Amino acid sequence: MTTAVLFWCAVAFAALSAGGLAWLAATHIKVKSGWQTGNGPVARWLDARRRARFNDQLPEALGTMSNALRAGFSLSQAFDSVVEQGEKPMCEEFAIFQSQVRIGMGFEEALEAMSQRVGSDDLSLVTTAILVSRRTGGNVTEVFDKISDTIRARMKVERKVRTLTAQGRMQGIVVSAMPLILGTIMVIIKPKMMIPFLCSTTGALAVLGVAVLIALGWLMISKIIKIDV
Repeated sequence: MTTAVLFWCAVAFAALSAGGLAWLAATHIKVKSGWQTGNGPVARWLDARRRARFNDQLPEALGTMSNALRAGFSLSQAFDSVVEQGEKPMCEEFAIFQSQVRIGMGFEEALEAMSQRVGSDDLSLVTTAILVSRRTGGNVTEVFDKISDTIRARMKVERKVRTLTAQGRMQGIVVSAMPLILGTIMVIIKPKMMIPFLCSTTGALAVLGVAVLIALGWLMISKIIKIDV
């Protein structure tokens, strides 16, 4: 009896955990600035999700700043245009940057702080380009245009890679879900046979072994289909 109680408690805990993660993904929870320092797996996942959205919005932000500079605005005013016209999390990070400049932090220091806070390689490239242009007197507008084109080209390659690896991801999902689906069907069709088996020590160990094998298989598939561009 004790084994059965422990088993079903474990099943309930796993179901609640999966439901919580699904709820986080479905409700599009946004990470506030400062959560990047979190070391937990959920914090890292939310941080990566937020950084991906930031990278997707960066080419448009560069276009907005480039247009503002062509219209005669200063670089600081171009940053203000991103705050006013941009979407989250882009406008949030640029708003923090502007607040730091207003309270006395140097422009270059605030820019580097934003780059470290976001953790985006694309933003680091933009930051380096801005700092070099300010020191050497280069054309910032042309630099923004070239960086924007480079980021868009890389994103196009990444989307193509995701398309080519979609079959692998689908296979991983199907293979991972199949034991759960078949087990549920067997419980419905043959409850007198399956329930005593699942409540036994052997059944609990079998389910645990299947879960471990599924996790290892999913990990291997994830490593295979993960291609850095």
